[in-house]
Amino acid sequence: MVKGLLGKKLGMIQVFDEGRRLIPVTVIEAGPCGIVQVKKMSSDGYEAVQIGFQEIPERKVTKPQVGHLKKAGNRLWRYLGEFKSDGESKVGSLVGVDVFSEGESISVQGVSKGKGFQGVMKRHNYAGGPASHGSMFHRAPGSIGASSFPSRVLKNKKLPGQMGNKRVTVKGLTVVGVRPEENILLVSGSVPGPIGGVVILRKVG
Repeated sequence: MVKGLLGKKLGMIQVFDEGRRLIPVTVIEAGPCGIVQVKKMSSDGYEAVQIGFQEIPERKVTKPQVGHLKKAGNRLWRYLGEFKSDGESKVGSLVGVDVFSEGESISVQGVSKGKGFQGVMKRHNYAGGPASHGSMFHRAPGSIGASSFPSRVLKNKKLPGQMGNKRVTVKGLTVVGVRPEENILLVSGSVPGPIGGVVILRKVG
């Protein structure tokens, strides 16, 4: 059994648990994913299963990719990912959302929302200076280094720059619901990325 899936973030809804408590959950379209390649220690140096997600027409795939994907059947996939696996995996078979179970703890990896170039107050939660008239020090970072020694700005100084648009992994999220007939996974917790963003779901442990 493959220990993960590729999916797409669809948005958020609310569900009720057995105690009639309202739980906000993120809806993820997970799979179906096709097994493209089974990597073995003897041939590849490590063991893993490569799977594909989201079918696309052949005209949108490069010829080297077509040659690689056609070995696993006639399906062509937009995204590929590698996961650990237990037991035998057959190339060309499909993996569904039923690899996860309700109440299971998983990790979700995705690219966070890009927020462009931001200053230190928004990016690093700096307090800033007095907001009153005449201060002339409102949202600036302030002093960033020493004078004669070491005569440079030290590494890792928190400064303005691009905010977001980074790969983020959130661990310990809980699977609230599994709907195999719709390829839907309901996850409680913070899922990185925008609506429509591709996420990587992995079993913990």
